[in-house]
Amino acid sequence: MNSLNSSRPRIALFEPRIPQNTGTIGRSCLAFNLPLDIIKPTGFSFDDKYLKRAGLDYWANVELNLFESFEEYKNSYSNSRIIALTKKSSHSISNINFKETDIFLFGREDTGLPDKIMNKCEIVSGIPMPGGENKLKTGGVRSLNLSVACGIVCYSVCLQLNLLSK
Repeated sequence: MNSLNSSRPRIALFEPRIPQNTGTIGRSCLAFNLPLDIIKPTGFSFDDKYLKRAGLDYWANVELNLFESFEEYKNSYSNSRIIALTKKSSHSISNINFKETDIFLFGREDTGLPDKIMNKCEIVSGIPMPGGENKLKTGGVRSLNLSVACGIVCYSVCLQLNLLSK
C-alpha cells in the first residue's frame, strides 16, 4: 500500500537491522494508523520469521513503503518536514509543534542516524530521559530500544495532533 500523498504523520526507519524491532514498530504504526517507511538496506529479509512473529498477524495490514535510499525518500516527500530522532539531541520532541505532514526518522539500532543524514533533516530532536546517562550521578540509561522510542513518538504525535480518536 502506498500513500505518498497522505496527510498523516509518517514513521521512517533508516536501514533497520533487527527484524523484531521492525515488526513491533509495524504493529505500533498500525495501532496508531500511521504509515511505516523503510529506507534500505535492511539487516534482514521481509520473509524473516522474527519480523513476522513480532508483527504477529498484523504485519500484512501495515501500510509499508520501501525506499532504496535516503535521497529517494527525501525527494518523495519534499513538502514534509523530516524530524530526525536521536539520543544525541537535547532538543525535546515535546517542544515541537507537530504537523500532520511530519515524518519521524529513526536510525539503525547499532549506530543511529549518521550525521550526513541528520544534516539533511529539518529538525533534530530526542526523547527526554530523566533517567538518562547524563542525568543520574550513578550513570543511567544510554538509550531506549528503537521500538520503545518509536512507540513513545507515535503516541506523542497522535496525542498532540488529536489523532487518537480518528
